Amino acid sequence: MSQTTTAYAVTGMTCGHCEMSVTEEVTQVPGVDAVKVSASTGRLEVTSSAPVDDSDVLAAVAEAGYSAQRA
Repeated sequence: MSQTTTAYAVTGMTCGHCEMSVTEEVTQVPGVDAVKVSASTGRLEVTSSAPVDDSDVLAAVAEAGYSAQRA
């Protein structure tokens, strides 16, 4: 099974705690295998083996208190 990595641009992150909050929420999205977040670049990479709905990822980022869009 192949892995797919999707990138998102997240606004509002400033530190490691921000990265942790986003990681915790996005990791809970069904189908997500791995999450890589960088506050310095504002980039979120979601790796999955099954299709993950963009709206689910964006909702998880919003739950963490930030806004995002597909990069």
